[in-house]
Amino acid sequence: MEMCIRENMTIEKEGIIMQVENIGWDSRLAERTAGMRSSVIRELLKLTMEPDIISFAGGLPAPDFFPIREFNEACQHVLQTQGEVALQYSPTEGFQPLRIFLAEMMSKYGIHVEPENILMTNGSQQALDLIGKLFIDRDDCVLCSRPTYLGALQAWNAYEASYCSVPLDDDGMHIDQLEKELEAGTKPVFVYVLPNFHNPAGTTLSEERRQRLVELARKYDLVLVEDDPYGELRYEGEYLTPIFRLAPERTIYLSTFSKTLAPGIRLAWITAPKPLIARLVQAKQGADLHTGTFVQMVTNDICQRGILRQHVKRLRVGYHTRRDAMLDAIAEHWPEEVKYTRPAGGLFLWPRFPEKIDTRDFLEIAVAQKVAYVPGFAFYPGEDGGRHAMRLNFSHSNEETINEGIHRMGVALKHALS
Repeated sequence: MEMCIRENMTIEKEGIIMQVENIGWDSRLAERTAGMRSSVIRELLKLTMEPDIISFAGGLPAPDFFPIREFNEACQHVLQTQGEVALQYSPTEGFQPLRIFLAEMMSKYGIHVEPENILMTNGSQQALDLIGKLFIDRDDCVLCSRPTYLGALQAWNAYEASYCSVPLDDDGMHIDQLEKELEAGTKPVFVYVLPNFHNPAGTTLSEERRQRLVELARKYDLVLVEDDPYGELRYEGEYLTPIFRLAPERTIYLSTFSKTLAPGIRLAWITAPKPLIARLVQAKQGADLHTGTFVQMVTNDICQRGILRQHVKRLRVGYHTRRDAMLDAIAEHWPEEVKYTRPAGGLFLWPRFPEKIDTRDFLEIAVAQKVAYVPGFAFYPGEDGGRHAMRLNFSHSNEETINEGIHRMGVALKHALS
């Protein structure tokens, strides 16, 4: 019989009586844990596990596109040909053939590095945590957009960061506002930027703003953290210059296989100058020694056989269709007062509502209509913002489900605004 242990209780199991006492764990933890919070998105995912709820809440790739057969073949091949290596400890830096592949792949976008500039991590979330571990002391300022990626805030809150944020528009972060902050004396430990298909806003930093950001970084001697999980998922328009290409000496570039292969493999990488990679390696050794050897070797097998390239092409077509389905559904079912971004790639839309709609309160109404989203407030660092915005994910659901979910929410919106 399974039992849940509660505070100050007596339990009996297999004839043994045990007294369980609450010893006050919170008072024993480090002070910095006071700022740690559960992810709003992870909690929402629990809420929306019911099969009849249409969820646009998670940043989830489409499971119907997962290359399951290819993973099965790669797993068998790796175990049959290199099983003893794949199941053994390996270097912290990562599996060398995979790092060589990544260096060659990034060179297509003007990021010219050697494998020694690359560190493999357990998802981009670990990369963000390692950056926080190296750079952030209590109350150090991180300069970011408003809104910004929730996972980054959660990683850096653990190191007691403070935030200075600047607004964004359809061309990305307002660089002129960033300059004003710097002129006023703000001294960030780094500037965090999501240049391509921003999470949550879906916007892309324009070429002109990228150039201006780099100029300011050199003028004020800034470190830039370029988080690029969605760059491969462009559906229209031309690729823009990576920030790392413009300022390789001061940029830390992050990317991941979570959005292009599968999130469950938890495999990403950091590209940075070699002296910083050496320090990141030290930080990672204290966390987990190294990223799983087997998953790196399986991913490398998939990449070397050209499967990744073909799979990304398939994703671009499928997600493009789903993005258009959501845009069309919003235009058909939602009130005209609602404004929203039209992303050229990525996974997200960012609708903005009249002041009458507080998306934190409206979520309860939406869930009653069996549809869910992430309220905008979750993406604002340490401030009251995003109350009239929400993030919608379009990649996870098919076109029919997208239309039905947007229709359900539209009924509730029209009622709330009437």
